[in-house]
Amino acid sequence: MNSYKTEGIVIKRRNLGEADKILTIFTKRYGKIQVKAPGIRKINSRRSPHVELLNYSAISLYYGKNLPILIEAKTIEPFSDIKSDLKKISSAYHICELVDNLCPDNQENWDVFMLLKETLSLIIITIDPEKIIRAFEIKILVQLGFLKPISVDENFNTISFIEQILEKKLKTRQVAFC
Repeated sequence: MNSYKTEGIVIKRRNLGEADKILTIFTKRYGKIQVKAPGIRKINSRRSPHVELLNYSAISLYYGKNLPILIEAKTIEPFSDIKSDLKKISSAYHICELVDNLCPDNQENWDVFMLLKETLSLIIITIDPEKIIRAFEIKILVQLGFLKPISVDENFNTISFIEQILEKKLKTRQVAFC
């Protein structure tokens, strides 16, 4: 069994069959990866609480036929204070959607990983996450090469710019600043 370990933040989860999930995890070493988590939806799954959306976890994987398979997971930071506040969780979902849509699969990007982790930490301690989200949108666009840092003014509409890049509407657009 060819296995490896990494750390990452769960940015997306979707059901697969009756008991499995496909997780999208933004990792330190491998960037954005898709992982199959067999049996994760079962009530007695010991890995399930460690791979909840927004959790920063240490994970063990092995190379499967199509996707890496989750073997083990341990929560490092659950970001639970975000999950108890509607405004904060909608902001966190928004940044996760941006990372998922803007970052390519399997391409290491330490700067984006640290930006994501730091932004989630800042959302916890802020009362109004709107300015933090705006700064995140600009920073991720700059780090991924979509924007020059000097080309942004107060009237720059980051959401419209991102939607032009993606050629689709963001799902979290309406809830990001409820």
